[in-house]
Amino acid sequence: MKIHPTFNTVRTESLTLLPLIFIGGLALLWFFPQVTANTTLQLTLVSTIVILSGWHGILIARKFPLSVAISVRPQHYVQACAQGSVLLYWGWYWREVYDSAYLLLAQILFAYAFDFLLSWSKRHSYALGFAPVPVIFSINLFLWFKPDWFYFQFLLIALGFLAKDFIRWKKDGRSAHIFNPSSFPLGVFSLCLILTGTTDLTWGQEIATTLNNAPQIYLFIFLISLPGQLLFGVTTMTMAAVITMYLFGLIYFAAIGTFYFYDAYIPIAVFLGMHLLFTDPSTAPRSELGRILFGIAYSLSVIVLYGALNALGFPRFYDKLLAVPLMNLGIQSIDWFVRSQYAQYIDPSNLLRILKGKRRNLGYISIWTVIFVLMSANQGVGDTHRGHWITFWKQACTENLRNGCRHYGVLTSSYCNRGSGWACNEYGILLQPQLRPELARQAFQKACDFDFSAGCSNREDDNLRKPLEQEPSLADYKIIVRQGKNPLPTLSQLQTYQEACIQGFSDACEQACTLGDQKACDLSSE
Repeated sequence: MKIHPTFNTVRTESLTLLPLIFIGGLALLWFFPQVTANTTLQLTLVSTIVILSGWHGILIARKFPLSVAISVRPQHYVQACAQGSVLLYWGWYWREVYDSAYLLLAQILFAYAFDFLLSWSKRHSYALGFAPVPVIFSINLFLWFKPDWFYFQFLLIALGFLAKDFIRWKKDGRSAHIFNPSSFPLGVFSLCLILTGTTDLTWGQEIATTLNNAPQIYLFIFLISLPGQLLFGVTTMTMAAVITMYLFGLIYFAAIGTFYFYDAYIPIAVFLGMHLLFTDPSTAPRSELGRILFGIAYSLSVIVLYGALNALGFPRFYDKLLAVPLMNLGIQSIDWFVRSQYAQYIDPSNLLRILKGKRRNLGYISIWTVIFVLMSANQGVGDTHRGHWITFWKQACTENLRNGCRHYGVLTSSYCNRGSGWACNEYGILLQPQLRPELARQAFQKACDFDFSAGCSNREDDNLRKPLEQEPSLADYKIIVRQGKNPLPTLSQLQTYQEACIQGFSDACEQACTLGDQKACDLSSE
């Protein structure tokens, strides 16, 4: 058995046992309380351990000359640190991340064991490093299966490594994997989940929305991605993607009057994908112009997919996952175009031609930082956006703007379920009581249950031709008014009315005025 010089202190017998360390780690997880309480998880782990152990036994029995080399590459551990930081920060505000840490560990152990055995089966050698970690972190930032269906998570991971090893092409004269090992299985499984209508087997929808729970998450993602951008020169990809989507959002708002993504110019999960999903330098164009085109293509594909998924009634959060494998297939075409005579007129490579290497990367980061700060100041990214205000969508509904009433209905229904009588009454009115009398009366009944008098009156009205409206109460404001993207913290009566006044509730301005707020008095008189 050949041993890589880096392992010259390891006995031959010990070398063959290395995969068993990771398989044994999986076996230890079987004793975790969360696993022992779930029969499906127990069967999943036992089956996985048996398959991996049998595979290992076959390789040892065939007595191939196996070798191991240490391969610690910056693009693996830098990316893993960035992704791990997001998981830690986000998990503080959505505890399911921390509660599922044992499953994240299980995936890492499985990934190492599977990658080890796959490499030994194909090449009789394995490069031991951090490569599996960013693959697992990247997958879990966007999609993971609930415990009762967790065996699909192992299949998802296996598909990623199989694609990396077997779906390859010649790139710059050498063999290279075509697909990003995390985005390819995410894309395939996303398509399967859509076609089978089984999204509820995963935490996908919750992942896409709970990222917003973390304050200043846009800024956090921007900052933790900077080391990777400096080292690997992927800034132009991210910058092009963000700018493209922001400009589209501005044009859409100017033309339509509402927001394409409802509560953001760039949804937070998409923003995360622009920094930590499609930016793998191994499966992206190498030239600066190519990476700019790659970033633009990602944004445009997300925009198209979001619209298509929305129109077809499918979950919209898949928009950021479906396009990356197809984009990976197109990088050779992009590289061909960049080398053609047509590209010389739009090639930005001369912009910072006096700078080389990391200095050049730093130059692009400086440009990107200025753009990010300007976008943040203009509410292009960040926690504050008018799409979070229910008053914006009520006005959009009144003016019959595209998706105005639809999203206003989503908001009022949601706030009704959280205990706002005003929202229940508004939702009942929006249901058009003469067309849907039973549903409307149910909403009015809920409003009445929350001591909202207009809801009680509407419930008793036999005609329902002109349902009564009523201004929100203080208790309603505490539910329907947002501070940025999050619910209001504990505020005084005056502070609550002030926040509601800022967001366009005229009655709140009058209430704040009576409590001595001169600015609210000025707004109330306008």
